[in-house]
Amino acid sequence: MNAELDSIDRAILAELQKDARLSNKDLAERVGVAPSTALERVRALRRREVITAFRAVSEPAALGRPLQAMLALRVRPHTSQLVDPLRAFVLSLPETISLFHVAGPQDFLVHVAVPDADRLQRLILDRFLVRPEIVHLETTLIFRTEHQPVQRPVD
Repeated sequence: MNAELDSIDRAILAELQKDARLSNKDLAERVGVAPSTALERVRALRRREVITAFRAVSEPAALGRPLQAMLALRVRPHTSQLVDPLRAFVLSLPETISLFHVAGPQDFLVHVAVPDADRLQRLILDRFLVRPEIVHLETTLIFRTEHQPVQRPVD
């Protein structure tokens, strides 16, 4: 969805992306509008699916999973009958952080976090490589993950 956003919408998005727990009063104050305007703008952004969720983000290391990796999977045959169950499987694993269905030499990228290298090896050998549709898997260790805290429309 390509939503037209004015400067107030953009300011509201930026503030909520920095801190989704802001009270409506504080949000209104920061973006320079009345609280009723801020409330209606947030509701409109949700209705238009510009804002799709509010969530707490956890640090994997704080959950006992300090080792992160990106697994690049190639699957064959690449059909919906195969892809849909694979997606469901990957998303059911507690080690999975994100799943990307991509174009290029690989079909999927799976971001995982585990307690240690032994658990990563067991995850790859015992959970992924036993699946017959996975014909190739490459592992890339992640040293550090950084996120852009505010997502903006591209002009």
